Amino acid sequence: MTDSILTALALLCLVTALLPAVLAAVNLAALRRPMPETGTSLVSILIPARNEAGNIDATVRAALASTSVPVEVIVGDDHSTDATAEIVRAVGDPRLRLVSVPALPEGWTGKNHACSHMAGLARGDHLLFLDADVRLEAEAAAAVAAQARRTGAALVSGVPRQRTDTLGEMLTVPMIDFLLLGFLPVPLMRRLPDPSLGAACGQLILVDRAAYTAVGGHAAIRRSLHDGVRLARLFRAAGYRTDLVAAAALATCRMYDGFTQAWAGFSKNAHEGMATPRALPVWTLLLGCGQVLPPLLILAGLIGLVPASALALAALALALSLATRTAVTMAVRAPWATIPLHPAAVAVALAIQWNVLLRRERAGAATWKGRSYPVSGG
Repeated sequence: MTDSILTALALLCLVTALLPAVLAAVNLAALRRPMPETGTSLVSILIPARNEAGNIDATVRAALASTSVPVEVIVGDDHSTDATAEIVRAVGDPRLRLVSVPALPEGWTGKNHACSHMAGLARGDHLLFLDADVRLEAEAAAAVAAQARRTGAALVSGVPRQRTDTLGEMLTVPMIDFLLLGFLPVPLMRRLPDPSLGAACGQLILVDRAAYTAVGGHAAIRRSLHDGVRLARLFRAAGYRTDLVAAAALATCRMYDGFTQAWAGFSKNAHEGMATPRALPVWTLLLGCGQVLPPLLILAGLIGLVPASALALAALALALSLATRTAVTMAVRAPWATIPLHPAAVAVALAIQWNVLLRRERAGAATWKGRSYPVSGG
């Protein structure tokens, strides 16, 4: 490879590292932790649970500890085969209801069906859908409900602080915040009604009950495994505002326990995410050149395989990439170890997406919590 080609490649790395750096700076300035306000309207906290014995007690107790707004907590036991139901019953709070989710109908995914069933039983003006591994802070429900009232948004969401206790989790989970903050133009999302700009985190979504009913709720996205993105776009397509907030101080979540579980979980979502024939090459160019290739070019340059001009550009690209990861890490309270691991984490994320795309027919289904769902074509 000639020196001019290597220099051009290094320049491409710098340009593709610049885009998420600029967007992250803009988004971090735009996204703020919402402040709670004392409210009188009931917030229904809805928690779908399937074999969540290890999580459900702490999640329910944290939800019941909500302050500044009245809450009810509904746990939808989705045919658990462990002690999930018994643990919920033992909590013994009059604001808590345990409901049995009916058998999964044809054409539905499990979470959407459980959420739809609980929404039909809820009494609150706002519905706060919460994954069973999310721990709310005391003022979280009041804060997101207040944000909805202040902005007129019918849907408000945010990414909780992600606990990553193993190396495998640090190589996978931090990409959630990086992709959101580095590639979604939040100020533009707030200004324009375009559904393609809609985004939410399925771990924590608050909706206005009336708007939710008007758009068809989870029934309208019954086949989807990507409820966060699909719900936000559904609301926006119907003319409702959606919003994102900085939620690292509002809730904590440990999504997966180790690399194997994280690989399976992100593979499930990849079926409706990047892993399409049109999207993935573009994402590979943006992420591969901007985040993965710079350290490889630097290593090659240190042994004399890359000219000085390309080495300097690659060094700038790497500095920009790691600075972006550092800013995101500080904002979302992620472990500092995720910063030097960032190029490897991006490489793993791309590997997950390509594995799903290339093995789509062989895999045949997305599997999660003991259920398999057909994979739609890309």
